[in-house]
Amino acid sequence: MVGVRGLLIYTLTMKNFRELECHQLFDQESSTFTYLIYDPIDLDGVLIDPVREQLSRDLSLVNEIGVKLRFVLETHIHADHITSAAAIGKKTGAEIAVSSAANLPCADRLLKDGEEVSLKSFKIRCMATPGHTSTCMSYFIAGAVFSGDTLLIRGCGRTDFQEGSATELFKSVREKLFSLPDDTLVFPAHDYKGFTHSSIALEKRFNPRLGLQKSQIEFEEIMAQLKLDMPKKIREAVPANLQCGKSLDAPAGG
Repeated sequence: MVGVRGLLIYTLTMKNFRELECHQLFDQESSTFTYLIYDPIDLDGVLIDPVREQLSRDLSLVNEIGVKLRFVLETHIHADHITSAAAIGKKTGAEIAVSSAANLPCADRLLKDGEEVSLKSFKIRCMATPGHTSTCMSYFIAGAVFSGDTLLIRGCGRTDFQEGSATELFKSVREKLFSLPDDTLVFPAHDYKGFTHSSIALEKRFNPRLGLQKSQIEFEEIMAQLKLDMPKKIREAVPANLQCGKSLDAPAGG
């Protein structure tokens, strides 16, 4: 891992020892991570969870490196920010891909649980991980999982709207994400405490909600007692994101 111009850049190594680069970017207002992942040799790549206000930044980085963006992947229908997926797709030719549970007409590809998305030199395993919302999809790439809001660092996403379910989230983490190798890196969609990444082993041990020391009943009680306010942008963000950001595909800034 190295830091360059405010970015964190990780090297992900595939089983054949070929390496990918992963650039982790951050939106301060929504505390959202966006990830640019690409093969530094053939430059095929994907972008995960882009934010409308960071459209210029993200396109600039893609163009500087020369990445041939193949897909924009959404981990779920976000309620706290508007995606720039439609604008990025229009400018780069990348396909927009989301969970089939979202059933979005604006998406180019609806992903099913267990499906593999193939690029020239690497594949992405799609893992349906509902619970935070019914549309949550995690992506396993070269020893790392991009877990959206399903599994955060020492936490998880809320489960009280967008067909969320504490029961389903517990099942998604324990049966799917925690079945990945312990050394799998965890890259979430958000962080509010200054963390950048974790691992499956660390979350099994130290996650206060979902660690192996917690039962499903304890987890459901924790989630029922949160009583959180609705996200400030939910009324704006959800309708826009159901259109892949199409109606708002001009950047608001940055």
